[in-house]
Amino acid sequence: MDLFDDLPEPTQTSVAPPAQDEEDRRFKRRRDDEEEEEEEEDEIKKVCREGLPRLRGYAAARRGEREEMQDAHVLMPDMSSCLSSLPGHVSRVSYFAVFDGHGGARASRFAAENLHLNLAKKFPSGDAENLDKLLKKCLLDTFRQTDEDFLKKASSQKPAWKDGSTATCILVVDDTVYSANLGDSRAVLCRTEAAADGQRKSVTLALSKEHNPTIYEERMRIQRAGGTVRFILLACDGLFKVFSADEAVKFVLSVLQETSVEQKDELTEEELRFEAACQQLASEAVRRGCADNVTVILVSVCH
Repeated sequence: MDLFDDLPEPTQTSVAPPAQDEEDRRFKRRRDDEEEEEEEEDEIKKVCREGLPRLRGYAAARRGEREEMQDAHVLMPDMSSCLSSLPGHVSRVSYFAVFDGHGGARASRFAAENLHLNLAKKFPSGDAENLDKLLKKCLLDTFRQTDEDFLKKASSQKPAWKDGSTATCILVVDDTVYSANLGDSRAVLCRTEAAADGQRKSVTLALSKEHNPTIYEERMRIQRAGGTVRFILLACDGLFKVFSADEAVKFVLSVLQETSVEQKDELTEEELRFEAACQQLASEAVRRGCADNVTVILVSVCH
């Protein structure tokens, strides 16, 4: 039954001008097209997000023989909440950083509290073209801005602050890794490759300059070698005073490959292994005689 059967017939029929009818049809077509584009974009983002490796951050910090802890660090597996919008079809932005303070802890803490906020303010938005170039400029501008802001604050104090800090961070935009650093803290990447004898071996790569595994030639080289990222390690120079980069990676691998881990209900076995590797690496640096502060971040990359 038609719900309007018992309504009286209209006494007067108003007909919209033909020009208005055509305008309404054009508006409806534009609206339908826009809705289709939005649905398509949402679907693309959904596909991208589902195909991305999962990142988890683990951190460990030790004061060593110093009177105070001057290191600072930041773990942000999902930085999206800090950004007003994501550019183009970007699905995920992650940020991890280590800051090694000297002359006090104020510079490292300032950097830990403000560097990612400045990065968020300068982050490309909308349908940004040349996103790779814009992100590199964004990182440079972010480091410069944070440095200027701290110097301004430090010089306004009485007496003026003399603190300083290194800064080493990685920015992961979907599956592209950007590395930026000042000072002697380091970022290294561990990945596994197939050796000539068919066995798999770990390879350590320094991330002191941009390392982008999504570049076609580099991606093909890694795939031909049967390679995959296992994790990324960030640490201040306290670690690298008693560990070489390769030694640190091998130490982490040895912990990850141990068969026994203490079970905790809220963590998976893999999470427990990375947490143990992070904590044990920092403790081993102190045991080896490092008198400096030690901060370690492990970022697991799960495909």
